[in-house]
Order: sequence, then structure tokens, then C-alpha cells
Amino acid sequence: MESQLQQQEYADTTRPENIEVSQPGTIVTIPPSSQTDKKLQEVGSQVSEFLAKLPNIIGKFWADYKDPIISLGLIFAAIITVKVVLAVIDALNDIPLLAPTFELIGIAYSAWFVNRYLLKASNRQELAQEIEKLKGQVVGSQQVQ
Repeated sequence: MESQLQQQEYADTTRPENIEVSQPGTIVTIPPSSQTDKKLQEVGSQVSEFLAKLPNIIGKFWADYKDPIISLGLIFAAIITVKVVLAVIDALNDIPLLAPTFELIGIAYSAWFVNRYLLKASNRQELAQEIEKLKGQVVGSQQVQ
């Protein structure tokens, strides 16, 4: 009696209902391909509908958020531009005699600017008028003369 083991039957909840299992040691059968094809066609049609609507979705998103997207793009472009300019300046500073030459040019231009615009009161007024004229061109509140 003990030598004969009885198999306990249990409910396998992990197995899909449409898969049939026969005796132990036999091959499991899979569902017919028509059910799989139907599911595949449903998924394919859903993907196709989404891709058909995608240009409209993107167009509506662009229309709703055009200004913030452009602003973010300009901010990122400015950051990249600053990083590139700093890298170029750093590379130029590594060239011998070029950095001191640029410093001398900067000192000479600063001396000329002070001599031309800042020493005399009449020249300071001229500089103030030019700054106001430039400010008016940038802001657009005044007419350009």
C-alpha cells in the first residue's frame, strides 16, 4: 500500500485556461493561432490609431506650449554657447604670448576709452546720449534719430 503513491490533484491558477495539460510527461498544447492573431491585430490597430493621431497630438502640444518650448530652447542654446566660448577662451589662454597680448590690447582700449569719453564733462554727456540712443533702439520706446 505504501509503495503506491497517489497523486494529489490541485488547481493550477498560474496556467491560462485555454492551455490544456494532459498526463504528466506529455507535451503541453498551446492555443490556436487564431486567438493570438486576434490579439495581435487588436494591438496593431491600437498602435496604428495612435500613430495616425500623433501629428495632431504633437501639433496641439506645440500650439499650447510654443512660448515655453522656445524659451527653454533659447536657454539651452545660451548655456551651450557660453560653454563653447569659455572653452575657446581657455584654449587661447594656453597659447604662449597670446594671453599677454590680449591683456595689452584690453589695457590699451580701456585707456583710449577713458581718454575719449570719461575725462571731460562734454564727452561724458556725449557718451550718455549715445547710451540712451542705444537703449532706445534695444527697448524700442524711443524713435531712432
